[in-house]
Amino acid sequence: MIAHTLRCCILVAAFCLTSSVLRADFIYSNFSSVNSTSGSQVLQLNGNAALVGNVLRLTASAPYQSGSAFTTNAISLGSNASFSTYFQFNLSSSAGISDGDGPGADGIVFVVQTVSNTAGGAGGGIGYQGLTKSLGVEFDTYNNGEISGNHVGVDENGGLQDFAAINEPTRFNNGQTWNAWIDYDGVADQLQVRWSLSTTRPVLPMLTLNSVDLPALLGQNNAFVGFTAGTGSGYNNQDILDWQFNQSFQPIGDTQVPEPVSIAIFGCVAISGAFFGCRRRKAVA
Repeated sequence: MIAHTLRCCILVAAFCLTSSVLRADFIYSNFSSVNSTSGSQVLQLNGNAALVGNVLRLTASAPYQSGSAFTTNAISLGSNASFSTYFQFNLSSSAGISDGDGPGADGIVFVVQTVSNTAGGAGGGIGYQGLTKSLGVEFDTYNNGEISGNHVGVDENGGLQDFAAINEPTRFNNGQTWNAWIDYDGVADQLQVRWSLSTTRPVLPMLTLNSVDLPALLGQNNAFVGFTAGTGSGYNNQDILDWQFNQSFQPIGDTQVPEPVSIAIFGCVAISGAFFGCRRRKAVA
């Protein structure tokens, strides 16, 4: 009986450790539907956004477009508004004017905001400009007087001032699939952004912004999350391929080595075959 109980406890402990890394509150494995693959989210499509095949096409490869897609159900981000998200995007069929590194524009933005059914300005507005009470992480593909025509920046309240920004030497609108990880630790007030052509999560963030008070920025702890994009005289298809979102600071794809099961089993208590409580290890970037 003791041996059986120990084996059960080890299995429960192993499950707890694994699920703490892999669980997501909602997942879109593709965008064949506005309904999430798991979880209960439904997307609100705005402006020029549409579902094309299995992708979320925020803009087509056409001039002067603005599109967005946000959850129709507000996300409860808790008292400190922490979250973690991962998505893949592809920017293809670039055409129109060039800013020196090739044609195409203007990029996409991951947005946390307080309104679901709106899209911001086209062109350099990247579908984000004008969305007040919001946080945006932009993957910008055209130089409108910023650090470069291919960079990642952090914006607030529908502005495009880039409170933090870093250049990316490889063109985002190169037709290849990019991976992005965005994590906000509301306890530390820290935002971290990672991106790569590889599906392996980078160990270190490429961009970190401290002193980010998301609850104060939004004025509330419930928010809509999603994406915006815009085109101008340069343009391309701007597609989101898949998406995962956690309503807590729980980095997705973190490959840190979990605690040994032999230690973790002490977090589980067996009483007459029933198990109460399992100490779950919080993933940390």
